[in-house]
Amino acid sequence: MKYVSTRGNAPVLNFADVLMAGLASDGGLYMPESYPKFSYNMIKNAAVRPYIDTAFAVMKPYIGDSISDDDFYDILKKTYARFHHNAIVPLSQLDSGSWLLELYHGPTLAFKDVALCLLGNLFEHFLKKQSKKLTIIGATSGDTGSAAIEGLRGLKNIDVFIFYPHNRTSDVQRKQMTTIPDANIRAIAVNGTFDDCQAIVKTLFADADFRSKVNLGAVNSINWARVMAQIVYYVTAASALGSPDRGVSFCVPTGNFGDILAGYTAMRSGLPIHKLAIATNSNNILSRCYHTGEYKKDTVAQTESPSMDIQISSNFERLLFDLYGRDTHKITQLHDDLQHKGGFTLSDAVRQSFQGVFMADYANDTETKNTIKEIYDTTGRLIDPHTAVGICVGKKLGLDKSGVPLVNLACAAPAKFPDFVHSAVGIHPALPHHLSDLFDRPERQSVIENDINIVKEMLLQA
Repeated sequence: MKYVSTRGNAPVLNFADVLMAGLASDGGLYMPESYPKFSYNMIKNAAVRPYIDTAFAVMKPYIGDSISDDDFYDILKKTYARFHHNAIVPLSQLDSGSWLLELYHGPTLAFKDVALCLLGNLFEHFLKKQSKKLTIIGATSGDTGSAAIEGLRGLKNIDVFIFYPHNRTSDVQRKQMTTIPDANIRAIAVNGTFDDCQAIVKTLFADADFRSKVNLGAVNSINWARVMAQIVYYVTAASALGSPDRGVSFCVPTGNFGDILAGYTAMRSGLPIHKLAIATNSNNILSRCYHTGEYKKDTVAQTESPSMDIQISSNFERLLFDLYGRDTHKITQLHDDLQHKGGFTLSDAVRQSFQGVFMADYANDTETKNTIKEIYDTTGRLIDPHTAVGICVGKKLGLDKSGVPLVNLACAAPAKFPDFVHSAVGIHPALPHHLSDLFDRPERQSVIENDINIVKEMLLQA
């Protein structure tokens, strides 16, 4: 498998090089040259096979000969041994027409663990072979950071810098980043928004000399390996509900478009997905673009679903790359318009293609709180605010009553957002045993201004 940049001016790479590169040297995102095709039997049997076996079948074509079969299977076993449920990502019924895909049974209680625990082991595998040191940087609105830190803590030859918006994460999210004692981990609070943190990461990757000097690597979903690992649970969930003999819909809470892009990739590989629903909070640039064709930046609003407090959805570029027929010149033009004009407008044909595959809507904080209460009152289950955004949007779009099974992606455990859950239902969800002393652990963080020169100096001194 070879990978190409969405902007057309970066080398074609294999999986190992894409993993280490993260962002393409031209500022674009790497995409596979083609999509592997799932066999009927692979989809059909995913519901009854161990998750690791399906993960191997789904991901190995993307990896090619960069890792031997035996080594990759061992990496998968090591990765998913850290999860606290035998099914890794169990599927549970919510009501007569919809299900919850529980993606929060990893070490940091969020869906990011599914990919980032794997990413750490992949980095370690290749660094051992190359005898190199890697400086990992990542921007997070909350969950990516803690999952990346957990997956990379203590690894030799890897320094990790995670940037997050100061005072814009939940207390649990922050503590999961700042209480890690390993010397290779640095949690950096930036006076700004997630988009500011993401801009820092992209700016560092765009500086070729600096990038080479510190050997940068990425853990954000700009790294294709992140998206690749998330394709798997779309297959296992659809299989459990009768795929490939019937279609299944998915409602996906999303900010940076990475998780739902994995669903789109599964569909392009032959998984019979009926509809993919984009669910956002009040930072609804994706929903607005879906309905109007205009992708225009706005001020980032601080909400009770902070992991989606994003206005610039990086992985949307990967979708546009496909929708524009892989026209790298067009994608470069759209990026330039976004940078210099604050946005762009989709062509009529691309907008129609977008609407043909996806649906989209958003939920504000009041709707999110009401959904948490509704689900608790009707099912006795507690859900986190991001999951509630998805469920609310699925209901708005009528997907729960469509006659097609609806899978709602449950992004995080409610214990990651206890104050908002408590405000909705009067119950304070407890952390699991392995995190029960989280608030007693000492914190270690740096707070910096949104200044790229400060960041560069930090990395150079590491």
